[in-house]
Amino acid sequence: MPLDTITRSHWFVYFVRTRHQALYCGITNDVERRFAQHCAGKGAKALVGKGPLTLEWFHSVDSGRAVASRVEYQLKQLKKCQKESLVSGLTRLEILNDEGVISIKLI
Repeated sequence: MPLDTITRSHWFVYFVRTRHQALYCGITNDVERRFAQHCAGKGAKALVGKGPLTLEWFHSVDSGRAVASRVEYQLKQLKKCQKESLVSGLTRLEILNDEGVISIKLI
């Protein structure tokens, strides 16, 4: 989905790849702005000096910042091979909400 067609009121989880192939996971309500901040060295300290950076993947989380934060945490708990499978498109992300309990499922 092109970034310019996405409403900025939604939250997103995303992965940025460093030059050493590490995947950094974060959340934002403006993917283009946040990635530009990372590239300029003004984003997360974990990415400073790790460029060049590439925006590998992002996914909309329509339920607000709190849910996006929970999804981000769960994505960070995945094994590297699971993260790679997700960003390569071999698997997809499904966000489940069972009575206020947010979880993710790779399908």
